[in-house]
Amino acid sequence: DSLVLPAVTEVPDGSWLIDVGTGAGFPAIPLKIVIKGLRITLLDSVQKKLGFLETLVKELGLVGVEIIHGRAEDLAHEKRFREQYDFAVSRAVGRLSVLAELCMPFCRVGGLFAAYKGPGASAEVDEAEKAFQLLGGKLDAVHRLTLPFSDQERSLVLVGKSRATPAEYPR
Repeated sequence: DSLVLPAVTEVPDGSWLIDVGTGAGFPAIPLKIVIKGLRITLLDSVQKKLGFLETLVKELGLVGVEIIHGRAEDLAHEKRFREQYDFAVSRAVGRLSVLAELCMPFCRVGGLFAAYKGPGASAEVDEAEKAFQLLGGKLDAVHRLTLPFSDQERSLVLVGKSRATPAEYPR
């Protein structure tokens, strides 16, 4: 399911993507393998996970990968990261309304927040609509899919960023 993003929207070479709460590198690492010119930032608050990713990136010979140890709540307020990315993605981190608050401050105006969610995304989308608006975004689409070779359902929620996120977010 990591590769559904370029199947539903254009991800040009040279785009810059941040994976918030990257864990083992999904979806960013598979996206980087397929879109070689993609620049990625892997952000996680657990150093042990990032150690694994450093090894993985080295073993795969990936370039254009930045690995950052920190919390989204803090780094999203730093000028170096705030509203700098074409894409902010996250998979299995939390409720959509909370995830939007953590990810959308990283997106530039005109960028896209992409939340990889399970089959229950519709209820979360309804709950998060106000948060999207408050944070400078608008729901673009919800793409539903069934994973190949299984009956597991997934959703990709796409939120376009139309204006700057207010400075107090994330809280």
